[in-house]
Amino acid sequence: MEFVISHLVKSYGSKQVLKDCDFVFEEGRIYGLLGRNGSGKTTFFNCINSDIDINSGEFYFREGKDSAAKTALQPEDIGYVVSTPTGPEFMTGREFLKFFIEVHEEIKSEKTIDEYFDYMMIPEDDRDRILKDYSHGTKNKMQMLVNIIAKPKLMLLDEPLTSLDVIVAEEMKNVIRSQKEGRITIFSTHLLDVAL
Repeated sequence: MEFVISHLVKSYGSKQVLKDCDFVFEEGRIYGLLGRNGSGKTTFFNCINSDIDINSGEFYFREGKDSAAKTALQPEDIGYVVSTPTGPEFMTGREFLKFFIEVHEEIKSEKTIDEYFDYMMIPEDDRDRILKDYSHGTKNKMQMLVNIIAKPKLMLLDEPLTSLDVIVAEEMKNVIRSQKEGRITIFSTHLLDVAL
């Protein structure tokens, strides 16, 4: 599977942010999208996620270089971890995961809720606290976790490591690496060492 970006253009009035972008992303690989703040990384992700309209161009899946068949992205194909984690802050982590799995009946849950928490290294004493009281890093882990459970073909990670402490950032890097098979992962950053 490949994810193809073809002649993608996005402007805000007279300001052209994405200029004729072309690239082919391959399954099983992790791509770093490196650029300074304000360079259009989040705009690119928002275009792919259909949060904003594009001016021209297209993006689609195809089975391989020799395939002419184009498959349009569906909402369930995309996992999007935003730089500022969001979630229902009145729910506990456990309630939120249980709710997420129940609402998405199409998801075949492979682990128990506690096994998912263990996988993301979320401490036991955080699991029954409300999300509002979570640290930024733990909120980020929860956001990543629901996207892992959903098993999207394309994972978009917007500055996933920038505001995390060193230990949590290393944990998240390991999780991202462990999830690369069977999907395309693109993460954005303005930090060269993170991209490397």
